Amino acid sequence: MRQSTLFYKTKRTVPKEIEAISHRLLYRGDFIDQLASGIYTLMPLGFLVHKKIEKIIREEMLRIGAQELYMPVMHPRYLWEKTGRWKTMGETLFKSKDRHKKEFVLGPTHEEVITKIAKERISSYKDLPVALFQIQIKFRNELRFTGGLLRTREFIMKDLYSFHSEEKDFQRFYNKVIKAYLKIFRRCGLKPIVVEASGEGFTQSVTHEFQVLTSVGEDRIIFCPECQFAQNKEIAKNKEGKRCPVCKKGILEEKRGIEIGNIFPLGTKYSKSFDLTFTDKKGKKKLVIMGCYGIGLGRLMAAIVEMNYDSKGIIWPREVAPFLVHLVPVEIKDKRVYQVSERIYRNLQQEGLEVLYDDRKEILAGEKFVESDLLGIPVRLIISTKSLSKNKVEVKIRNKKNPQFIKLEDIIKYIRAYEKKI
Repeated sequence: MRQSTLFYKTKRTVPKEIEAISHRLLYRGDFIDQLASGIYTLMPLGFLVHKKIEKIIREEMLRIGAQELYMPVMHPRYLWEKTGRWKTMGETLFKSKDRHKKEFVLGPTHEEVITKIAKERISSYKDLPVALFQIQIKFRNELRFTGGLLRTREFIMKDLYSFHSEEKDFQRFYNKVIKAYLKIFRRCGLKPIVVEASGEGFTQSVTHEFQVLTSVGEDRIIFCPECQFAQNKEIAKNKEGKRCPVCKKGILEEKRGIEIGNIFPLGTKYSKSFDLTFTDKKGKKKLVIMGCYGIGLGRLMAAIVEMNYDSKGIIWPREVAPFLVHLVPVEIKDKRVYQVSERIYRNLQQEGLEVLYDDRKEILAGEKFVESDLLGIPVRLIISTKSLSKNKVEVKIRNKKNPQFIKLEDIIKYIRAYEKKI
């Protein structure tokens, strides 16, 4: 894309009320625009990142055998009364009435809807197991809206639901999801820890969260630096400074974390409410065992920025960057610089490489570099009369200090090699 046509406008300063690093940088880079408290527009740059995250999640969900569907946002009241959550979730729900005075809720989650769907299609052990997921909008009337995309009222979530005939099968799939989630987050440039947590009204069983440790996190985590043990402080029986109850070696620490995903063993909670049963091999009726697994895409996007930035701006990991290459001619009015830049731009596009081409002629080199650092695109190709005099271009990798100079004919080869290294 030519930067002269990209719909965006970076900012030098931010409002005082914006505190979280991710909120500040996404605001300054014009990745997001605030419409109201807790409600944001994903601008073209932000939407490109969001779609990359969605692609990663979809690939890993399909890889573990889940099937994608898309459920309605509006849910009739009777579904939520079946589980009692019409009352228990209270003011968290956005409720409305249609012109026939029938009541609906704007879905904050989809356990009720997916269980209703499953009941009409599952009757035998032969129909199990099955896993269904969607990537869809959610609404939650949160009391506080903080940190930009970290906590919002309207957001996109990947929610996966699984249905099983026995506990062993559920546990196998549950562990498979844990591995898939860790892969998703690694591909997004994050290294989360798996944390034991409460059921948050979804279940009475111990659940698991995926947390990245950062000072802006809302959750407090008790964890052992020596092993994999970690608990949300709200359920932790062990305190900071005590010896780890699992490995007996590490000393427990307490840190803040951002929850970027969660998984819940639902058991038969929703199956009972909807009488979701199946007939086993002996002809006996049993309740279906369920699990649910969520990832908020906007929150994940914010967490990526919280963990990948420097004093100059965002450092996007390769797989989620809005573009892989930022082509920056610093003397574009020079005839040869212009011609070479145009040729490189065409070649990159023909190779299927995503490139943002700063073809603006009235912007000074220093301003271009400052903006490029802020936007955080992984590979910057700098074209100048000086480098071209040696038939080379300057390459600056966003998360490295020193630039390199490579031959013009080696640009594609270099970028392909860079892709494979990460």
